[in-house]
Amino acid sequence: MMVSEWIASLDKRPCDRTGEELDLIYSHLKNLKAFEKFHPSLLQQICVYGYYEDLDKGVTLFRQGDIGTNWYIVLTGSLEVLVSETGDHKDAIIVSTLAPGTCFGESILTNKPRYGTVTTREFTELIRVEQKDFKILWEGSKKLLEGVITPLERLSTTANQLQYSPAISRQGQGRRKSSAVARLNGQSNPAAPITSIPSEKLKRAGRVLRTVLLTRAPHMVRDRKYHLRTYRKCMVGTEMVEWLLQQSPIVHSRNQAVGIWQALCEEGIIVHVCREHQFKDKYLFYRFCEDDQGVGTVPNHAQKKECEEELQDTLITLAQIGPDAMMRMILRKLPHDRTLDDLEIIYEELLHIKALSHLSTSVKRELASVLVFESHAKAGTVLFNQGDEGKSWYIILKGSVNVVIYGKGAVCTLHEGDDFGKLALLNDAPRAATIVLREDNCHFLRVDKEDFNRILRDVEANTVRLKEHGQDVLVLEKIPTKSQAADGTMQSHYKYSVMAGTPEKMLEHLLETRLDNTKSEETTDSFLEDFLLTHVIFMPTEKLCPALLSYYDAKSLKTDEQDAGDYGLTQKKSVVQFVQEWHNLAEDIFNEDEQVQVFLQELHSYVDEDCASFPCLASELTVLEGMMSCEKGFQFINTPEVGKRRISPSVMLTKKMANELYLDSINKKQPIKANDENIVKIYCADHTYSTLRLPMSSSVHSLIEHAREKLGLGSEELVLCEIKSSGDRVLYKEDDLCVTTGLSLNGLLFISPRKHLDALVSESTQNQCLPASLSHLIAVQNSDCKLPREIDLFYDSLEGALTVCWLVEGAGGIDCVFKAYFLFLQYELIYQVLGRSNFNKITANLDLFLRRFNEVQYWVVTEMVLAQNVGKRVQLLRKFIKVAAHCKEFQNLHSFFAIVMGLSNIAVSRLSQTWEKLPGKFKKMFADFETLMDPSRNHRVYRLSVSKLTPPIIPFMPLLMKDLTFTHDGNKTYFDGLVNFEKMHMIAQTIRNVRICRSRRLDLEPPNTAKSSTEVQDYIRNLQVIDNQRVLTQLSYKLEPRRT
Repeated sequence: MMVSEWIASLDKRPCDRTGEELDLIYSHLKNLKAFEKFHPSLLQQICVYGYYEDLDKGVTLFRQGDIGTNWYIVLTGSLEVLVSETGDHKDAIIVSTLAPGTCFGESILTNKPRYGTVTTREFTELIRVEQKDFKILWEGSKKLLEGVITPLERLSTTANQLQYSPAISRQGQGRRKSSAVARLNGQSNPAAPITSIPSEKLKRAGRVLRTVLLTRAPHMVRDRKYHLRTYRKCMVGTEMVEWLLQQSPIVHSRNQAVGIWQALCEEGIIVHVCREHQFKDKYLFYRFCEDDQGVGTVPNHAQKKECEEELQDTLITLAQIGPDAMMRMILRKLPHDRTLDDLEIIYEELLHIKALSHLSTSVKRELASVLVFESHAKAGTVLFNQGDEGKSWYIILKGSVNVVIYGKGAVCTLHEGDDFGKLALLNDAPRAATIVLREDNCHFLRVDKEDFNRILRDVEANTVRLKEHGQDVLVLEKIPTKSQAADGTMQSHYKYSVMAGTPEKMLEHLLETRLDNTKSEETTDSFLEDFLLTHVIFMPTEKLCPALLSYYDAKSLKTDEQDAGDYGLTQKKSVVQFVQEWHNLAEDIFNEDEQVQVFLQELHSYVDEDCASFPCLASELTVLEGMMSCEKGFQFINTPEVGKRRISPSVMLTKKMANELYLDSINKKQPIKANDENIVKIYCADHTYSTLRLPMSSSVHSLIEHAREKLGLGSEELVLCEIKSSGDRVLYKEDDLCVTTGLSLNGLLFISPRKHLDALVSESTQNQCLPASLSHLIAVQNSDCKLPREIDLFYDSLEGALTVCWLVEGAGGIDCVFKAYFLFLQYELIYQVLGRSNFNKITANLDLFLRRFNEVQYWVVTEMVLAQNVGKRVQLLRKFIKVAAHCKEFQNLHSFFAIVMGLSNIAVSRLSQTWEKLPGKFKKMFADFETLMDPSRNHRVYRLSVSKLTPPIIPFMPLLMKDLTFTHDGNKTYFDGLVNFEKMHMIAQTIRNVRICRSRRLDLEPPNTAKSSTEVQDYIRNLQVIDNQRVLTQLSYKLEPRRT
């Protein structure tokens, strides 16, 4: 009975133990042999701070490399100390046994990793003292404790020498240090905080959540007992996730909630009670750091009220940080603990890292399984020194480093996305420089040498090369996969992915393996679609069509007549199926290309002729006839699913265009094509101009010659250039095509003798004749109707116009400009990034799409700086934020970015008097918008947001262009005479993202109360803007002079 009473007393919190209970504990412990060496005063303090633990045989107390949280004294039983050279528990050996009276775990004083793994050999009783209490003991009784503490390293020295030396000498001591050990040394405990001092932002967020949680659900924070062990003031992971989901619609999934809690966990704001786990949605116990340190207090009424008001803002902040925290959590897991979902998340992240852009998909997937997260808190930390052995390759995830060379100092700085340390691994050479952290809290991805070399070996081993005449013609990657058999068992087999090849051989491989209906094996890769989306780069139409006809009519080498006939029939069907897929993917372009039309006629005649020998080709003949009978002109491929949305009655839908060419094109619902007529104004030095009517595809050389003839400019050398409103000149090359659609907003085309080029100046009218502003129109409307409601209706019409992507056709529904241009945009993106002159193609649709972005952006700035009254500017600011909110709601992210970037322009953002008077609600909305636009981590916040949206979406086009440029610049199109199809895969993926955005149509139901305003419609059709930043800034300073 006495035993249970002293144990029950030790189970209580120290502050709850009475004097009688302390006497009871002391009277029992002093009689134990384990405490015979303890000074009475030290034993009395242990009675105050200690907890009782009893463990069965085989229980692991802590593992090698863990960061300790408790100090222990063995009462009865015994424990084993196991140490592994590699860090793998499988090869750990016993180096010592801990008997009753042994004290261990003093590493908690310095937060050093545990020296070894400690496991019970039999039923064992312990006294446990938590870290914060042990530090108090140490400060008060240091000399007494030094007399009883024996470090594990000292206990295991003899056994270490006896057991390690022979084994190490036999295996080659010092020859290698496995990547597992390197990982252990680099990031010893995945559950440990990544920074020594949490940021003020997260400390405040943790305080808000703790206060609100104690207010709304105080029962969640309580003492809990698990396996006869009591944990004070803790919460359960699953309950924490469920509670967070109930607090706000901002948190919409359990994964998101886990990310939010992990963001706090990785900075030590919340901790696992045993410091063994990152945050998990499981029955695991966590505490807020205040409660863990014993300094938590009950919030008062004022604190509760303040934190309740801050909760939503706090959740928004944490929701933005959460995805990065989840990524770091996955990267800090040991490789064998990563799930398939984890590996996919890491792989997606690697796609946007500049240093890895040149690597193949297979290598990136391999890296996803071995990459290790490493963080360093302090600037000035040396990662490695010049002359050191190369052991790891590093990629900067956050922060920057200086590259220092002896005798030269810092020679350069590397930033986020850069890498270093690879050459020393490739060449097996010493480090060529010293790497020093340039700022605090730098994060890295690390690949250790052993993994690095293995990946290189595996890539070569799994590469299959097909040769013809001694030359590589096709390079395939062998990828192991598993599939379920009919009996339910999983069977392993290989599939082959194309890495590189000649265009002809890749086409042949595609026709034989992806379009052969006689094959039973399923092929789920995107090779066919990627080929069709990118063939313009390596196999344009004039080469593709003859190759298809050649393959269709190729003779089989098989000697058996039956086999030869079957093979020939399969070839013919494959070609027709390929053409059908091509037509489905890009119907409009397919029908507009004259070479394709000629090819279809030839193929039709071949199939018609072969139907006599192969009657089963009749269905293929029908397919071809259907394609040939399609009307030329714009049609949507397939009829996308319609997503209907109801417009608020206050939103008036109107049309708006950038210029006459743009307006005419949209009214016809036709994308701009190369043969369309283009009206060009070309100015002379005296600002007289001539008008030319030429095809859209006309080159600069053609424009110059026609202008020379019409203006009678003689035979001297002439050049064509654009003069921007800022006075900057853009000189065009003679082979440039369709330059008119790429002009800046107020730019003009000038023709001049080359020697007089410097004399050209822009006829700057922006200083004298400013455009009619929106503020003026508001004043007109307000004076007519005297009703503020009319102003709202006017603005709401603008909101509607922007929201539905610039096109409305009465009750007949809406077809977005983006959709009207879609089929041409997907190829024009390639032409623009890889160079229009390389393809001899125009990019007029893309040019005008991007032009509208600039127009809307500068329109916002122009209206703001032309509003002379502060009240009007505040009203404008509110409405522009509402317009942006509508665009975001309807997933028109292209216009959303244009408006927010306009409001972020220095000419607007510096108007402090205007922003100060903006209501808090709108300030918060704009702050949220700016967060979505955050460019850090390659626009990670935006990308994550878009990934959660469902089509239809109008994406932020400049970012898609940046992705394509990133892919193009970082990867060669050809190597060793073969097409780098890994690059084609990446380009096709970006184009596929565009296709996904318009996979459903948007159909808006206009409200019954919508009104028409001719003045508004005219204004929106012909936006007049100032695009000269100098002029805009000057106007801004006139409104609100610089404060002295």
